[in-house]
Amino acid sequence: FSLLSPVRNVFRKLHHKPRKAEDAITPVAKDLDRHAEFLERSKQGDIDLLFLGDSITNRWPRVGEGSWLKLAPYKPANFGIDADCTEHLLWRVEHGELDTISPKVVVLLIGSNNVFYFADETPQWTARGIEKIVRVIRERSPASKVLLFGIFPRDKKESRVRRTIAAVNREIRRLDDGAQVRFIDIGDQFLDADGNIPADIMSDKVHPNAK
Repeated sequence: FSLLSPVRNVFRKLHHKPRKAEDAITPVAKDLDRHAEFLERSKQGDIDLLFLGDSITNRWPRVGEGSWLKLAPYKPANFGIDADCTEHLLWRVEHGELDTISPKVVVLLIGSNNVFYFADETPQWTARGIEKIVRVIRERSPASKVLLFGIFPRDKKESRVRRTIAAVNREIRRLDDGAQVRFIDIGDQFLDADGNIPADIMSDKVHPNAK
């Protein structure tokens, strides 16, 4: 806890800064050690299924190991980093994480932290960040198909966060071109009949557990 507190305090200070429209589409470096690990993994090659995202993606192999192992025949790699926003993932894909590989499919899930961290960020700003990431993926790895996931539900049913996520998903749905980019929204699979997130699915209302 003592080690995590300074990190949380840094994020609090960053997230108190007023957000601007261009922030979500302006690349920002973060977690350079993890980025270096991903570059090394890319150099090894043999990646047909690449996952790009934030902590939801990053924690999957540990928290849901059983389901992750089912993907082994598809030669997966996980390039998720905790607390990433669109600008952080954008920086990563613009700085080499796709330059030496050509996955058959890139699975993208990003934007939850934009919505959660920044109360003043509009759905359109987050959506523009996601759109730019998709565009860079297509430029860097044109043979790859992109499976773009709608942001998973987060927080309480009627919260600002939940409403904004729904609005972002409506915006990014249009990126589905029926061929190279496909959009899928499975958010309702994480909700009960009343639209709430059950504790036995996401105890923190953010990260799916093994179930």
